[in-house]
Amino acid sequence: MILKNGTITLRELVWQDWQGVHSYAQKEIVCRYQPWGPNSQNESQTFVQQALNDSNQRPQTRYVFAVMYEQEMIGAAEFNRRDLNNLTGEISYIIHPDYWERGIATTVAKLLIQYGFLHHHLHRIFATCDPRNIGSTRVLEKSGMLREGRIREHMKLHDGWRDSYLYSVLEQEWEG
Repeated sequence: MILKNGTITLRELVWQDWQGVHSYAQKEIVCRYQPWGPNSQNESQTFVQQALNDSNQRPQTRYVFAVMYEQEMIGAAEFNRRDLNNLTGEISYIIHPDYWERGIATTVAKLLIQYGFLHHHLHRIFATCDPRNIGSTRVLEKSGMLREGRIREHMKLHDGWRDSYLYSVLEQEWEG
């Protein structure tokens, strides 16, 4: 599976991508709003191995993509089918900080939303982010998602609980 928009390509993750994952996942700035990291090499390898294992599950519900920019892996993107009965999916993305503020994450989010609506025929796609992560809130808004609200103490981080903003887009709102 390959998704493409200009210079951004999302392709299925392969084992060799663990080094690309590690190049950003070992950085504290990348994981400051996440419950994981900074990653050791082993943790980055474990992430990739789990993604590969999940790609072999039937039915497959988790899809992990390498984010490619001009032939270089600069991040990862996920699409998860969360509720098959209610046609709901979730997107997430992470980009190497050397490539922040270039519109890449917004392009990735739009590709994931398109993938969910066109290939999985979903009704609703959502994403969450830490309210302190202004960059991610902008990405989700630019990708066409609306903020539904705040989920209190939604995720446990290293230093305590964090709230999350909840964003979504419905199939009839999507401007694909």
